[in-house]
Amino acid sequence: MNDINANALGYVVVTDYIEANTGKDVSSEIQKIIDENPMRTIYFPDGEYILAKPICTSGKPETAVSLHLSNFATLKASDDWSDTEAMVRLGAAEPYNTIYRNGSNYYFYGGIVDGNGVANGISIDSGRETSIRNVSIKHTQIGIHIKRGANNGSSDADIETVNIVGNNKKDSVGVLIEGYDNTLTNMRIAAVQVGLKVRSGGNCMRNIHPLFIYGYEYAEDNIDFAESIAFSEETSGTNWYDYCYSDQMATGYKLCPGSKAVISNAFIMWYSPRGDKEVGFEIQGDFNASITNPKIHFRGDTTNNEVLVLPEDAKGQGFLDNPILNDEVVKDKTYKKFVTGRIIW
Repeated sequence: MNDINANALGYVVVTDYIEANTGKDVSSEIQKIIDENPMRTIYFPDGEYILAKPICTSGKPETAVSLHLSNFATLKASDDWSDTEAMVRLGAAEPYNTIYRNGSNYYFYGGIVDGNGVANGISIDSGRETSIRNVSIKHTQIGIHIKRGANNGSSDADIETVNIVGNNKKDSVGVLIEGYDNTLTNMRIAAVQVGLKVRSGGNCMRNIHPLFIYGYEYAEDNIDFAESIAFSEETSGTNWYDYCYSDQMATGYKLCPGSKAVISNAFIMWYSPRGDKEVGFEIQGDFNASITNPKIHFRGDTTNNEVLVLPEDAKGQGFLDNPILNDEVVKDKTYKKFVTGRIIW
């Protein structure tokens, strides 16, 4: 989309007010454009826009805006960024939560959000059915943070076709979910310690692909492979996962005590010669998850592998149905007592 099309659509074009590619902080100027154009779509043409502090949109329908970035428009954190909040805070200026009024369903679309190795990317602070689509988020400590919504914690966000590359630092997270009832679809997440960290229930994840990156210089504060987890559940609520792919992460899924995760068609795979232990599913208490048709592919040259890691006294009604795996390189066969159907290889 070019500027002429944006103007024809009635969008507010940022470069009508400020210049891109100056290398100077424009966060205050962008905030002013947002504040002075309620219920409008704010469009960013290709170019780089430096932010030294977060920009905040409103969750209140009368003052909400949508942010629409051209494909190569980049919001980049300044070198002196020091804020602990995300670069873009959706619904933070005036927290609100409704689906019935015009302006309540705002979005962030397109472009690049560059955390410059120090900042968090995008947060959803309030609102209902907020959408984040078709954006690349780079070099962030936390890529997307979905906070508890204003309606009893429900946020109902829709995240679709988003690529996240973290800063490869300890405690880095691709997506942190604290609000309830969200849908995440078609995402690639790399260079983070935890791909998806979930602290709420009622969420649906489809085709989410966390990947451990091996090509980095391993500085002291970078991620230790043994600490990497694709999907981490920190809730006793129920969440649904369909074809979610753990690629090279030391642990595919780590489930807290009481987790009732429903996991279908998981793909957990290792092939690079890093680390001395590979784990499919780590259950930290009683096993109550439903795991159906997982494909678990351990490296053929390793033997210190575990399909299920559980406490010795673990109980529960969880099951592992029709797993596909190379059992000959599995060290601990405890998982077999939880298998329903057959083991396929």
